[in-house]
Amino acid sequence: MSMTTNIEILGPARYSPSKSWVWGKTVGVSKQKAAENREAIVAAADGLFRERGVDAVGLVELMAAAGLTRGGFYNHFASKDALVAAVVAKAMADGFGNLDEAITASRARGSDPLTEQIDWYLSPEHRADIEHGCPNTGFAGDARRLDPAARARYAKGLAANLDHFAQIIQAPGLDEGERRARAIALFSEMAGALLLSRAVADADPALADEILDSARTDLHSRTGAA
Repeated sequence: MSMTTNIEILGPARYSPSKSWVWGKTVGVSKQKAAENREAIVAAADGLFRERGVDAVGLVELMAAAGLTRGGFYNHFASKDALVAAVVAKAMADGFGNLDEAITASRARGSDPLTEQIDWYLSPEHRADIEHGCPNTGFAGDARRLDPAARARYAKGLAANLDHFAQIIQAPGLDEGERRARAIALFSEMAGALLLSRAVADADPALADEILDSARTDLHSRTGAA
């Protein structure tokens, strides 16, 4: 048998185009499904971690919430710590993006972004939306107990959020460092008030509302907002 014949037997012409296409299509769908499953795991973990705390959520419950079986977890993540790091990174990035969109929308309406941020942040609606609200407060209770990779992602996201928040501080005469310090102080009051209000919302709803109202009034008076 000649070498030419061997090449012809092993060459692409010997394979059915339809089978080749089906194989490629199947692989493509498989990769897409794997990506969708990974996103489902991260989304389910995000909500559960914020609502219950990282340590209180097991893999069986987590995978069930994602609509998957526990055995499939390790096809996507090497460990729970790896998942936590991915969840925190995505949550902080999404939070930054949401803040950026809110600032842009406020300016488009001719409104003061800081005023609207204070009103939204210290609202009963945001207090109730633990699963989808600000990740800076959503993961604040767990952050110090997370593994180093997740803690680093949280710290990086918080720093970026504070930098962006500083850009909407209207304080003539302040330099960049002073404006950042003002932003940190204001945001810390907002976050602290939200956390305290959430902590007592079920046991003492009136106190929970009072905390939000008092902080909102104080912040508006300090920023010159109406």
